[in-house]
Amino acid sequence: MSRAETAVRPPPKEGPRARRPPSRKLWTLGLFRSELTITFRRRRTLALLAVLAAVPVLIGIAVKIETSDGSPVGGGGGGEGGGAGPAFLTQITNNGLFLVFAALAATLPVFLPMAVGVVAGDAVAGEANAGTLRYLLVAPAGRTRLLLAKYASTMVFCLVATLAVAVSALVTGALLFPLGDVTTISGTRIGFGDGLLRAVLIAAVVAASLAGLAAIGLFVSTLTNSGVAAMAATVGLLITVQILDTIPQLHAIHPYLFPHHWLSFADLLREPVYWDEVLDNLGLQALYAAVFGSAAWARFTTKDITA
Repeated sequence: MSRAETAVRPPPKEGPRARRPPSRKLWTLGLFRSELTITFRRRRTLALLAVLAAVPVLIGIAVKIETSDGSPVGGGGGGEGGGAGPAFLTQITNNGLFLVFAALAATLPVFLPMAVGVVAGDAVAGEANAGTLRYLLVAPAGRTRLLLAKYASTMVFCLVATLAVAVSALVTGALLFPLGDVTTISGTRIGFGDGLLRAVLIAAVVAASLAGLAAIGLFVSTLTNSGVAAMAATVGLLITVQILDTIPQLHAIHPYLFPHHWLSFADLLREPVYWDEVLDNLGLQALYAAVFGSAAWARFTTKDITA
């Protein structure tokens, strides 16, 4: 073989995986798994999930004690006019599956969003306060992918927190009350299997209803380096908006407040299902997620993390 042929000949390959940098997709998945691990290994997160799982147990025990003498829930005063929560409570003694709906209706206005506000508010600010954010960005993660991974992990927490309530309520309801056909809000009866599918769908809608709050919390988290301040601001904003949603004089802005349609999941227990308000809720959450997610991206990509 001549010298020219030797010079032109490419160097021998070291194998298909030799010196091949990890693909962007694999790096993103690894970053997402890392965020999930960090989120669910925190004692605070586990404590929040434990509290959420305990709420249905307390509701079930309270209903069981109150109805042990055969009296209806609330002394017979709970009718259809009491909202989704009381309406579901009156059905728990007849069917334990209704404890799932009652527990979600009880935790969605306060407990679930507060837990999400704590996790979302700490997502970026907690890293900045601990001094790990700038070291994390030294790796080829990129600020956009890091922010997306944090939001995705927060949404996974929303789903896990909702399932913690639903599964705890289902187990408690099965242990304390009978199970059987489900009487819908419309007065018709559906089978237990269909009712269980409705419960799964309702849990998914409840988790999706927290998407807007998760984006707001993530945006607030990019505004400060204090995790406690970000969590407090997110929860405080949640309480303020919920108060505004109860003032009759502000009815014109109520449909645009992110918690306004949260209890619309009750329409999934009608026959046929009423989708209008449920879709309005999901559309509003998507709008909040887009607006505050974009604001979080704009802030985080220009944030000085060297301090």
